Amino acid sequence: MSNEKIQAGLEKYNASVEKATAKFPERPNLPEQRLYTPLDIKDTDYADEIGFPGMYPYTRGVQPTMYRGRFWTMRMYAGFSTAAESNKRYRYLIESGATGLSCAFDLPTQIGYDSDDPISEGEVGKVGVAIDSLADMEVLFDQIDLGKVSTSMTINAPASVLLAMYIAVAEKQGVPADQLKGTIQNDILKEYAARGTYIFPPRPSMRLITNIFEYCSKNVPKWNTISISGYHIREAGSTASQEIAFTIADGIAYCEAAIKAGLHIDDFAGRLSFFWNAHNNVLEEVAKFRASRRVWAKVMKERFHAEKPKSMMLRVHTQT
Repeated sequence: MSNEKIQAGLEKYNASVEKATAKFPERPNLPEQRLYTPLDIKDTDYADEIGFPGMYPYTRGVQPTMYRGRFWTMRMYAGFSTAAESNKRYRYLIESGATGLSCAFDLPTQIGYDSDDPISEGEVGKVGVAIDSLADMEVLFDQIDLGKVSTSMTINAPASVLLAMYIAVAEKQGVPADQLKGTIQNDILKEYAARGTYIFPPRPSMRLITNIFEYCSKNVPKWNTISISGYHIREAGSTASQEIAFTIADGIAYCEAAIKAGLHIDDFAGRLSFFWNAHNNVLEEVAKFRASRRVWAKVMKERFHAEKPKSMMLRVHTQT
């Protein structure tokens, strides 16, 4: 069918549904057409803009078969009260089939205060587990083989400290650091913008993050060194488009800081991960995931001259 026939049919269709669609609820910030046709993609270069699953620019996914061939890691976000109480919960989750752990820390831990500090009163163990020392961390993972489980830790400003504790617990278990798998959130820029649990000013905070990139690239190569988070930005009121725009901007800032510190993009980029919010508009969320993968791949290849395919892959964790 020619473009002229498609255009004529589209105009006829729009006229026929004008009255009916006027009653449909409006969705602000979402530019929707009533109907999409081949006219909308007539100028699209398929190979460059869409491509094949598992191939650059990864619009259709970073693995060839995506979740059907490689299942999502299922983690229940958990942590409360004392390390001993949370340990019981973690072991229960593993026994119940969880394929990974997701650690929630209380507010004093998130902003670097001990539980017995006066400012911590009323907050200890409330929205997560209280961790004050290496001994607490040992109790938290007692009877849990850190060589077999992947652990995500939602911690930002003190991420370097919690990661060091985790590595120390693993060493005590006899698990070498190069076998550890997991993620630290470690995304301080979104704390300034959307959440608030920062401790240090931006420059020293960025140095801590790039130090983690370097250390893990040499010693803990299976560890995701950051989870660059759009989730909190969306929860703070952004649109889906703003969520990926601001988050990818943060990702670019981290890459620039690491390169300025002397790292090569391919030394650390393969272990950067992202965290998206998943709202209930399925089509918008699908478009967001696809667009973010393509934008990130092009930024990594064209701006930072990454060469390794994994450096260009936007790997994502998501929550509703």
